[in-house]
Amino acid sequence: MTFYEQGFDTEIKSDGSPVTEADIASSNYLKSELAKTNIPIVDEESIQVSYEIRKSWTENWCVDPLDGTKEFIKKNGEFAVNIALIENHKSVFGIIASPVKQEILVGGKDFGVYIINFDDVNKVDKWKKIETPKSRNSSFNMIGSRSHHSAKTLEFKKDCKAIFGDFEMISKGSALKFFELAKDEASIYPRFAPTMEWDIAAGQVILEELGGKVLQIENLEPLFYNRENLINPYFIGLTKYFVTEFESNF
Repeated sequence: MTFYEQGFDTEIKSDGSPVTEADIASSNYLKSELAKTNIPIVDEESIQVSYEIRKSWTENWCVDPLDGTKEFIKKNGEFAVNIALIENHKSVFGIIASPVKQEILVGGKDFGVYIINFDDVNKVDKWKKIETPKSRNSSFNMIGSRSHHSAKTLEFKKDCKAIFGDFEMISKGSALKFFELAKDEASIYPRFAPTMEWDIAAGQVILEELGGKVLQIENLEPLFYNRENLINPYFIGLTKYFVTEFESNF
């Protein structure tokens, strides 16, 4: 937030994406803290360990130190910090932090899902637990990227309209979309544009803990992690009460 408020330098990486001083500072801090666990780290802003080494790992941290750099540069507030713990290719614990809103969405297998104010991290009695809705939200709506669009997304929206009728389209940058999905304020998140493992791993386990799913479009199998290619296949995130409807219609 110091960089966000006081200014920062920006460079363009070899893949054409931007990186700022804030990305690097966040990366260095998180790596130094997570290294204390003696669990290896996959971090967006680090040189990636070769798959020949990674394939023997049974667990690793998967970190995006500043998810939504484009939104950070635009200063629209829609950026996050993502940290996920991967065990045997599955995301088992996830943290998504919103520095602007000073909120953390955290969840894990058999852990529950909570929203925590930064000031209350050490006050467990003030954590707000998110319960799985007892019934389907009467409205269907879709959430998508603020800065990344594709023709396939437009086609998918037409298909959904034919099945569910008119619906609201919500645009939001970064993994903050999972706040909306977790709170049942968005129903479905289709992604037909490139993402990396560190963009989605934390959100997937949080959504799964609430009964939802993050499925590969090509085979409707859950996303898995620490793959040879760290680029995710196209996927769709679904809240609990739309999983069955999606799988039966698509």
